[in-house]
Amino acid sequence: MSILVYTENRNGEFRKPALEALSYAYGVASMSGGSVTAVATGDIPEEKLQVLGEHGASRVLVVKDPLFGHFDPGAFTSMMAQAVEKSQSKIVVMASTISGKAIAPRLAVKLKAALVTGVNGLPLSIDPLTVNRRAYSGSAFARVKLNSEISIITTLQNSYDIESNPVAMTVEEFVPEVAGLPAAVEVLEEQRMEDGKVPLTEASVIVAGGRGMKSPDNWQPLIELAELLEGATACSRPVSDEGWRPHEEHTGQTGKIVAPDLYVAAGISGATQHLAGVSGSKYIVAINTDKTAPIFEAAQYGVVGDATKVLPKLVEAVRQVKGK
Repeated sequence: MSILVYTENRNGEFRKPALEALSYAYGVASMSGGSVTAVATGDIPEEKLQVLGEHGASRVLVVKDPLFGHFDPGAFTSMMAQAVEKSQSKIVVMASTISGKAIAPRLAVKLKAALVTGVNGLPLSIDPLTVNRRAYSGSAFARVKLNSEISIITTLQNSYDIESNPVAMTVEEFVPEVAGLPAAVEVLEEQRMEDGKVPLTEASVIVAGGRGMKSPDNWQPLIELAELLEGATACSRPVSDEGWRPHEEHTGQTGKIVAPDLYVAAGISGATQHLAGVSGSKYIVAINTDKTAPIFEAAQYGVVGDATKVLPKLVEAVRQVKGK
């Protein structure tokens, strides 16, 4: 059985969610006795494609058509449908990123395939294919059986470790049929993220602040802590609405859905909408003056105190441990 994986890349660099999905697919292939085929878009140097073979892909289909230089859900769905046919795959895996969430349901409709999103572990069984996924904003898990010939799975970010699974790999150019697929979008402008800045959805550590930080002038210790932990900074919705921090840092149900290894919530009370977007975190550390704040119910560790006073002490302690 062939397992097909859509592997996103940024300027030829394969993103963490793509390598997580690839490692997951290799795990599924090991259970089913199959192999992994990866799909990548762009004119990617072969030395950069080698990372796919290092993580389990025995076959890589590279799509170089300029139509796929910018993300168009319709075009990418058609490309993936043709890749499924070419590879004769019965299981398709992709990360639960913005791109994955746009492609997966469209592909399911096009192929009349079963779809399960937000899977957080290897299948419980292969025949029938049965998996666990998060439900009710992370407060429960659902066991799902897929009953179609083709199954599509999206993996929850940071829920499956990237593993080294080196295999012999072949690379071939894949030329999907693009007739009748004019680009549905016109790219007017591109804004690149700052070099070295960790995307929130890929960060293993996130330090987030809420209204308990009292003022944007108090944000520096939060930024320093994130830098020391090689993580990213985030904020609650009221903070971004007030203009204290940019909207792209807003985490929660109405912002970025994240699932880091460590989520530090400084001065965040833990409204339902916020917790729904961060409940996938492995560990939550809460700092709040109100000991009855809902965030403490979700946190594994908590500090009852003023975040503006606790954070500088925490930064100092981390510096000592790291010798910085």
